[in-house]
Amino acid sequence: MHTIQSINEMQSHSISLRSSGRLIGLVPTMGSLHEGHLSLIDIAKEKTDKVIVSIFVNPTQFGPNEDFDKYPRTLKEDTEKCRERGADIVFNPSIKEMYPEGYSTFVEEEQISSGLCGVSRPHHLRGVATVCLKLFNITRPDIAVFGQKDAQQCAMIRKMVLDLNIPTEIVVGPTQRDADGLATSSRNAYLSDKQRKEALNIPNSLQIARDMVNSGTKSVDRIVAEVIHHLSHSRRIRVIYVQVVNRITMEPAREILPGTQQLCVAAWVDQTRLIDNIEL
Repeated sequence: MHTIQSINEMQSHSISLRSSGRLIGLVPTMGSLHEGHLSLIDIAKEKTDKVIVSIFVNPTQFGPNEDFDKYPRTLKEDTEKCRERGADIVFNPSIKEMYPEGYSTFVEEEQISSGLCGVSRPHHLRGVATVCLKLFNITRPDIAVFGQKDAQQCAMIRKMVLDLNIPTEIVVGPTQRDADGLATSSRNAYLSDKQRKEALNIPNSLQIARDMVNSGTKSVDRIVAEVIHHLSHSRRIRVIYVQVVNRITMEPAREILPGTQQLCVAAWVDQTRLIDNIEL
């Protein structure tokens, strides 16, 4: 395994790999790698010949008062994890090269990204779409692997790939959870033991919703109200949104149609923003 920082070098290497008939898999990350990311490397290895893991803390997907400056940066440890998991290349470009002085081009999907996180984090998904398109153009992947925890992001990237005729298949790996049930996330590192215990109300509330659907509940309003009620028991949790949506279009659901929808939750646990979802 080796590390590439230059965009031109990465692009040339990818073109060479494709010319030799190798299938390329890309796992886009912001680093601070955990089992969720590593499971995506496993999927890419199963489906392709060469696996590229990009590590880039993307400034354009952070708002002015968000955690860009304190987001964990652990390149040395991340690189070793990639090596141990069998990745072939770590691509770690600089901000200066990805967004040089005078940069002014952005990609904005206007439907899927308009709700959920698009409401509470203006321009976040525009930043995600932009950096993903840049990474696709640089690494030329046959497939790109994302995690289901970021459900809206996955749906938006699939739509972008479809709309812009990008020859990359989007593969989504299942959400990985820690032993206590909390969805694995780099931001979990911000949580104290007490905060983490309170955060478990999020996955617990999702399971309550699934149990309600399995018991025959068809009312979206009833399910959403029950989830909010469960989360309200914690003084540390402030709900940002609780919504049942179509898992492809992310449009709000009017009634429960099992197998086609997911319940998405975003909440603050004190100063840490967490997201999670579950298929219904």
